[in-house]
Amino acid sequence: MTQTAARAQGTEGVDEPSARPAAWPAVALAVVALGAYLTLSLARWFRWDTPSWDNAIFEQGIRGWSRPGWPIVDIKGHEFNQLGDHFSPIIALVAPFYRVFPSPVTLLVAQCVLVAISVVPVTVLARRRLGAVPGLALGAAYASSWGVQSAIDVQFHEYAFAAPILAFGLKAALEKRWTPACVWIGLLLLVKEDMGLTVAGFGAVLWLWGERRRAWQMVAIGLGGMALVLGVVIPLFNPHHRYDYWGKLGEDGGETAATAGSLLAGMWRIATHFFVPGQKITTLLLIVAISGLVALRSPLLLMIVPTMVWRYAGSTEFYWGPTWHYSLILMPIVFVAAIDGCERLRASRSRALRGYGRAAPAVMVLVSAALVPSFPFGDLADPKTYEVPEHAAAGQAALDSIPAGASVTTDLGLIVRLATEHRAYWVGTEGNPATDYVAIRTDYGWGADAPTDAAAYAELLYPGHTYETVFDDGGYLVARRTS
Repeated sequence: MTQTAARAQGTEGVDEPSARPAAWPAVALAVVALGAYLTLSLARWFRWDTPSWDNAIFEQGIRGWSRPGWPIVDIKGHEFNQLGDHFSPIIALVAPFYRVFPSPVTLLVAQCVLVAISVVPVTVLARRRLGAVPGLALGAAYASSWGVQSAIDVQFHEYAFAAPILAFGLKAALEKRWTPACVWIGLLLLVKEDMGLTVAGFGAVLWLWGERRRAWQMVAIGLGGMALVLGVVIPLFNPHHRYDYWGKLGEDGGETAATAGSLLAGMWRIATHFFVPGQKITTLLLIVAISGLVALRSPLLLMIVPTMVWRYAGSTEFYWGPTWHYSLILMPIVFVAAIDGCERLRASRSRALRGYGRAAPAVMVLVSAALVPSFPFGDLADPKTYEVPEHAAAGQAALDSIPAGASVTTDLGLIVRLATEHRAYWVGTEGNPATDYVAIRTDYGWGADAPTDAAAYAELLYPGHTYETVFDDGGYLVARRTS
């Protein structure tokens, strides 16, 4: 058998029986990963850790879909339709579960399940192409990769849907099942508006693989779909009839309409600041390191380029580093590229490269293990992770002072706790109607500007209305409207 034929069959240098490895180890790994994800995510929740307002925003949107109805997100503005902010209709798939279990925890569980599902196709593919044990090792490295950990750590985000979609789609692509691969990857357009770039990136990979007709189709679908969403769909639902995030390309990172200046600023930043500041380089090095460098051998890695370009073109520093959820969509690409890269190395004429192709999955596991102390999974071994802080009791008492169904203006410290049973508004959104209650957590994000009088602060927010303080304890303030 020639090396070319062996490469085509995926058997060169692979120590595995002729029969395909069983799928159950991949499922078992996904179950173990799910346990770790749930432990981390729920521990954070019960510790009252609030990384951002995202969970509350998505909960309001999903609750709107569950009625059924429009995904109204009052946190972004009174009667604000989420489709005018980000195009993520796929989150409606969580709505039936939320209707049965209306809780922010439902979203956390959904995210953990979605990411755990993505472990299965990656691991199954790796075991079939690289061997049962090396493939399981690669799957474990993916399940514990830093991008996955960082996403699980910061509560629910729509990118959770991209993980299984990419995993199944890229698995089909490496198996040369082009139609299901294109269908899976096309579904990314329902996850978020920027995913059109990833779809187009897949088209570029297809071109390199010689699938020219499908390549042009995917590029057209990706870029055309993205243009339609940004130029028509989102402005249609947006109260200002625009896409609010063009301003992220500007120096101030604000929310403004698209201008030639902001677009040129983004292009200039790409040209002059692509590797500045240093955290951008750190992120790129981590992406390469988790694959043991072998992903560099696969054209699939090109799919991450559009995402990294828009992240680094922006002036928002959250986009640049390895934390938050932004790198979750890179992980399936990197690890499926690593599978392809290992196969290519194993088919090399160089004995050293063939040897490294066999050793690479073990290297990936070692790299993932070495990075654990620096990322959220490291906290799983810390007893403090499971301790409920003292302020939680006061926080719960503050919540109990607000009756279900009441409207409430609140801050980032309480917003994820109030979105389920109340009509919640954020204190920083302009144009909010005067709400029944105002509730804040003074030790979270306020600094020296923290209010000390709940009623006075509420009346400052809503002139012409009077409020009385009904709760003031443990850093939590609640005021009730009296007129």
